[in-house]
Amino acid sequence: MEQPPTTYSVNGAEIRKLRVKAGLSTEELARAARLSRRYLDHLQNGYRTRMRPHSYSRLSQALGLPADSTQLLLPPEDQSIER
Repeated sequence: MEQPPTTYSVNGAEIRKLRVKAGLSTEELARAARLSRRYLDHLQNGYRTRMRPHSYSRLSQALGLPADSTQLLLPPEDQSIER
């Protein structure tokens, strides 16, 4: 049986794009997703690219994405640049 991933590789530029499109500040999105503003900043700027599944789920939900959306994930070929 295949184990679920322990972390997800996320696309910070996509997070920022969707946040701006939703009309949210970084502070507002961080609050809605129950993340720290600093952590969200690091994700958006590409300083961090890994998220745990529960944090990823809360962020996706705060951005109004479907539960099974992979829109915030890095494409498999880009996952070699993980930090």
